[in-house]
Amino acid sequence: MALNTSTPVLVVDDYQTMIRIIKNLLKQIGFTDVDEAKDGSEAFGKLKEKRYGLVISDWNMTPMTGYELLKMVRADGELSSLPFIMITAEAKTENVVAAKQAGVNNYLVKPFNAETLRSKIVAVLGE
Repeated sequence: MALNTSTPVLVVDDYQTMIRIIKNLLKQIGFTDVDEAKDGSEAFGKLKEKRYGLVISDWNMTPMTGYELLKMVRADGELSSLPFIMITAEAKTENVVAAKQAGVNNYLVKPFNAETLRSKIVAVLGE
């Protein structure tokens, strides 16, 4: 399945090491336009300034969680259809259900590798 790796991606995580890991994995997959934000509110500001084709966000962040960011994105007229992948350390069923109900496109549980990330992105963006 073809993947448009020129799609701008926004990685949102309050843990700098995780941002670096995800950016490296995205680079391995072939993505070249990758920005970062350290929490949901910073991410939302960036989403208003630039057209992204994908958001990859951690669930647990302060002051604004990835779940709250997802709900804001889905409630925003211009951003409501933006592909959104949530990352979490624990695969709690209630979190998966809540994220699905809030409109998440896909879900990743840490730790993951480039192939897992790629398959999730293909499932969301693949032509």
